[in-house]
Amino acid sequence: MKITFYQPVHPILKKYIEGYYFVEKDDRDEPVRYLTFPDNYFIVSACQNVALIQDRGWVEIRRSLSENLVIDFVSRCSVPTEIFYQESVNEITVYFKPLGIYHFFDADENETLQSRIHFSDFKEIMNTVLNESGRKRQIEMLEAYWLSKFRQKNLALAYNLLADFETELSIEKIAEKNGITRQYLNKVSKRYFAKPASEFRKIQRFRKVLASNKKVRNLTELSYENLFYDQSHLIKDFKEFTKISPRKFFENVDIEQNNIWLFI
Repeated sequence: MKITFYQPVHPILKKYIEGYYFVEKDDRDEPVRYLTFPDNYFIVSACQNVALIQDRGWVEIRRSLSENLVIDFVSRCSVPTEIFYQESVNEITVYFKPLGIYHFFDADENETLQSRIHFSDFKEIMNTVLNESGRKRQIEMLEAYWLSKFRQKNLALAYNLLADFETELSIEKIAEKNGITRQYLNKVSKRYFAKPASEFRKIQRFRKVLASNKKVRNLTELSYENLFYDQSHLIKDFKEFTKISPRKFFENVDIEQNNIWLFI
């Protein structure tokens, strides 16, 4: 089985989509396992002719006896998750940046994004893309679909909070800065980021450590550069998200060779 990663070509899509990958069958047809770690992306997958078995921290994908297209939507990944492909499959997975997905799908207060994805033309288009044999043509079709769905939305408060979450300001100060209560801030955070503000910030810090570790190898520097109180604070969060210490993690995972959201 082969997994190939791409970043969007079109500048509009680059702004809202972190990237996407294709999983494709190959002659070896061997089982594949990998770990993926907590992130703040909204993830949408389309996979042909499969059955999924899911539990907290575990996803198993096996071929189905009947033809189908399984759509999987993940908005809250907060624990390390092992992905196990029993056989090779055809799949497209798209990673939307925080708030990015709302410019392509609609959902009001009483309707989830997941229901919109399942009942739009998304399923039909993804099936068509997966049935296309040429990768260049697949990418053209995929990007054309997202561009056809793009609508600029007014998410000013959510974007202000997103920017403030990257600062040293406390949750209380961020709420005060934006003229809202802490309770309302958390309501907005859960609505648009699918998790409370404190959890979102913790995962953002963790992800920034993964990215900045390409340049900084000292844990103390990593701690202060990424707004941890100290090194012990970094180690505590890191163990929560990876189950091992940051030092052991970086010894065993070559982040130079992989996308920051996926380690094989």
